[in-house]
Amino acid sequence: MIYNLYKMCYSTFCTDMAIRLSNKLTASVARQNFSDILSRAEYRGERVIVHRGKKPVAAVVPVEDVELLEKLEDEIDLAAAREALKDPRTIPWKTIKKKLRL
Repeated sequence: MIYNLYKMCYSTFCTDMAIRLSNKLTASVARQNFSDILSRAEYRGERVIVHRGKKPVAAVVPVEDVELLEKLEDEIDLAAAREALKDPRTIPWKTIKKKLRL
């Protein structure tokens, strides 16, 4: 209910047509409308790409997207670590500590 009210107010009172329609903005437009961009990510789940010239340099995304990306990265890292442990050339930590007198 509150989300629908927000969407109605946002689309009614948003003053910049470019910010309402585009998911790709220049850095200067993004700077002028940063609060609106944050609201788009938070309440509407939108992703906004910020450009300098024609080059994409940053993105404002919902925090859920970032959390999912971090979870995927952790799973990839864990799989790589498990694979590395299978390598017969792996030296156990106890052996390294002993050699370094730690």
